[in-house]
Amino acid sequence: MKLRSPFKILDGYIIRKFLGTYIFAIILILAITVMFDINEKLDAFLKAPLKATIFDYFVNFLPYFANQFSPLFTFIAVIFFTSKLADNSEIIAMMSSGMSFRRLLRPYLVSATVIAAGTYVLSAYVIPPANVKRLDFQNTYVKNKRVDYGTNIQLQVGKGEIAYMSRYDNIARTGYKFSLESFKDKKLVSRLTAQTIRYDSLHRWQVRDYMIRDFKGTREIIRRGTKLDTIIPIEPRDFLIGQKDHETMTSPDLAGYISRQKERGMGNIKNFEIEYERRYAMTAAAFILTIIGMSLSSRKVKGGMGINIAIGLVLSFGYIVFMTVTSSFAVSGYTSPRIAMWIPNVIYLIIAVLLYRKASRG
Repeated sequence: MKLRSPFKILDGYIIRKFLGTYIFAIILILAITVMFDINEKLDAFLKAPLKATIFDYFVNFLPYFANQFSPLFTFIAVIFFTSKLADNSEIIAMMSSGMSFRRLLRPYLVSATVIAAGTYVLSAYVIPPANVKRLDFQNTYVKNKRVDYGTNIQLQVGKGEIAYMSRYDNIARTGYKFSLESFKDKKLVSRLTAQTIRYDSLHRWQVRDYMIRDFKGTREIIRRGTKLDTIIPIEPRDFLIGQKDHETMTSPDLAGYISRQKERGMGNIKNFEIEYERRYAMTAAAFILTIIGMSLSSRKVKGGMGINIAIGLVLSFGYIVFMTVTSSFAVSGYTSPRIAMWIPNVIYLIIAVLLYRKASRG
C-alpha cells in the first residue's frame, strides 16, 4: 500500500481551504449585492415578468459581478484563511515539518491557476453572451441605453471603398441618403447613391431608388433602378456603438471587431481595446494578489486576523481603483490600452516580490 506524502496531504488541505473560502466570499458578497440591487431597481423588477427578472437578469448578473471582482474575492480568501492558519499555528507546524516557504506557496499557486482559468473562460466566452440578455433586460425595464440612431456615418468598408449615410435608424433598420464610393489608385472609379438602404441580415443590404455612376476615363456610365440587393461588409453594430457593447463580445469576436474597425478608420473603439486587454490582466491578477495575500498573512501579527483583513481590503480595493484610473489614461489617449491595463499588475507584482522576499526570510 502506497502512502501519500504528508506534503501532498497539506497541499490538498490548503487548496480546499483556499477555494472553499473563495467560493464562500463570493456567495456572501453576492447575497449583499443582490439586496442592494433589488432595492435600487425595485420599480423595474415590479414591472418586469418574474421569469425575466430571474433568468434574464439575475442569472446573468451574478456571474458578471462575481467575475468583475474576482481579484477582490481572491485576495480576501487568501488573507482570511491564511491568517486563520497562522493564528492557529498551523503554518508554523508546516514549516517545522520541513516545508520551505517556497514549497508552501505551491498549493496557493495551484488554487490561483484554477481561479485564473475560470476567470478567463468566463470573461472571454461565457459571460459576454449572457450580458446580451442582461443588458436587454436593463434597456427594456430599467433605463434604455441602446444606440438606435446615427447621423453622418462614414467608414471604410473595404480596400478603396468608402460608405456614407446621412442617418441610420436601427429600429426601422434603414439608412438614408446612402453613398458608396470606390477608388483605385486614389481615383474615383464608381459611385453608388441611394435614397434609402435597408439592412436585411449578415452583410446583406438592399438599396432603393439608386443610381450607379461608373467612371471610365472621360466617359461616365449611369445606371438607375428602384431596388438592388447587395453585399456590403458592414453591420449596424460597426457604427452604432453602445456604451456596454464591448461587454457582449467574446474575446475572439472582440479581436476581430477591433481589427476591422481599425481598418475602417473608426476611432471610437477604446472601450473595446480596454476590455480585451482587461480580461488578460485580470487573469494574471489572480497570481499576483495570491502571492501578496499569502506573504502578508502567513505570519502572526499583533492585532490578529483583523489587521491582515484590513490591509487586504485596502490593497484589493486599491487594485480595482488603480485599474479604473489607468483605463481612463487609455480613453484619454495618454497611453495604449495594453499598457494602461498592465500598469497595476506591474506595480503590484513589484509589491508581491518584495513582500514574498520579506516573508520567506521570516
